[in-house]
Amino acid sequence: MIYRKWRNPIMKKKILTLAIIIIALLFIIIIKPADKGKPYSTYFANLNAELKNNGPGRPVIIVDLDNLDKNLAIVKKQLHPSMKFRLTVKSIPCPWLIDYILTTMNSKYVMVFHGPDITYCANNSKDYDILLGKPMPINAVKEFYNSLKPGIHFNPEKQIQWLVDTPARLKQYYDFAKQKNISMKMSIEIDVGLHRGGVKTVEELDQMLGFIQKNSGNLTFAGFMGYDVHSASAISIIGSKKKAIQNAFEDSMARYMTFYNYGKQKYHGLFKGELTFNSGGSHTYMLFDGKSPVNDIAMGSALLKPSDFDKPLLSELVEALFVATPVLKRLEGTTIPFIEGISNLMAKWNPNRQVTYFIYGGGWRAHYYSPEGLIENTIYGFSTNQAIVNGSRATALHVDDYIFLLPTQSEAIMREFGDILMIRHGKIVGRYPALPQ
Repeated sequence: MIYRKWRNPIMKKKILTLAIIIIALLFIIIIKPADKGKPYSTYFANLNAELKNNGPGRPVIIVDLDNLDKNLAIVKKQLHPSMKFRLTVKSIPCPWLIDYILTTMNSKYVMVFHGPDITYCANNSKDYDILLGKPMPINAVKEFYNSLKPGIHFNPEKQIQWLVDTPARLKQYYDFAKQKNISMKMSIEIDVGLHRGGVKTVEELDQMLGFIQKNSGNLTFAGFMGYDVHSASAISIIGSKKKAIQNAFEDSMARYMTFYNYGKQKYHGLFKGELTFNSGGSHTYMLFDGKSPVNDIAMGSALLKPSDFDKPLLSELVEALFVATPVLKRLEGTTIPFIEGISNLMAKWNPNRQVTYFIYGGGWRAHYYSPEGLIENTIYGFSTNQAIVNGSRATALHVDDYIFLLPTQSEAIMREFGDILMIRHGKIVGRYPALPQ
């Protein structure tokens, strides 16, 4: 009976039409965007209330000191006792925070990457031990010495380790030191697998160590810097990601050991006293076990955990850095110039475009974080003045509420707002300037 009905052309057409409709409906259900909107969590609801009551009414960058303290305690526990903790100033570009973190970690060691930051550290602290994080052009070195304030207690000959990556750079520094009749501490950058410059062979190292030894009146050997951040991005083809990272890390340390052993055996006179053998960073600090020559770990970003540092090795750490910006305008739907007639179809199709929020500022290197489900409207256009953000009605925002973003990194964005708000127990407890750009 069913077979006969199926052979009936009219019935066959009806069944096929019904099947097509069902498939089309299923397809629409599958591809139609789901409502991702959620209201504030309790944490951000409280922070929103605090900013509305006591904030400056403009975009701000916030450090949660409670979360920072949690991260500092975790790093203290994970960092091998043989390692010196060195704070990367570029990642925490705020003098008050730098001092707070160094005091908590019982450290005086900083890594600096920017000429004006070197000058600030030298002119405003008598006890910092500075290691350069990248080789500086010779004109930046000259600018630093010309910018030192008279009468400061900082001694560059003892407290700064300048980073050199090539024999040519080393010769530049020597010529400058000889001309000024000063001594400069030289840390040699070695390539341990990142391939971002630095000494690649023991022959290059031999040339540089020999030059330092020959010109010991103006140059002092201070140690090595071998950055191993690539280890944390090791690709796992067979086996676990964790094992791949460990293997890459061990390969890096084997390279480090090769340079160290060569230098110590041939130039044992230089390898005396308190030398700095730096490596590591926010991605790999917990892997060091005291078995390699490394005795100095520079890190910073992981303490605030921006989104680029949401990695398995850093899973114990918590986010401590946020951007907050007020909602200036709230509009129903999404209306785009020149296509007003069909604009409302966007909201009907995608519930996450039910509401439009124009915010104060925009264009930061950050992801919308709270309330959940907010998306930038790329059709309307990019703006650093009044960015347009869409969300479903479930986001439940009103004019003057704050939208919270999670930065991707800490270093550049923390300098963009002038000052940094410190939060403790959900309340503003301080406002401190960032280092200038």
